[in-house]
Amino acid sequence: MTAAAGRDPGLQPERTRLAWRRTTLSATVVALLAVRQALHRGATPAALIAVALSALAWLGFLVMAHRRVQRMGVPRPEPLAPGGALTATLCTMALAVFAAAMLF
Repeated sequence: MTAAAGRDPGLQPERTRLAWRRTTLSATVVALLAVRQALHRGATPAALIAVALSALAWLGFLVMAHRRVQRMGVPRPEPLAPGGALTATLCTMALAVFAAAMLF
């Protein structure tokens, strides 16, 4: 019996789907901590703009991740499109930049 014959093609999409859910949860925690940090220091206009931009980046990531998880429901899902990968990367980088901006 070869390794390919014993492989369950449904396990990889399931692991990937779970990874997207964990990543979405992590992004949610980061966005909530950013809101908490911004409001803890006082609701200045700059802090409110940073919170709004963080919420927008989080929402973009959430929508993209949800679409990806929905497409993972088949045994052989399509690969992640370059646009989806770029969106996820940009949203993650934006959350990091906005979080760093709130510290200063």
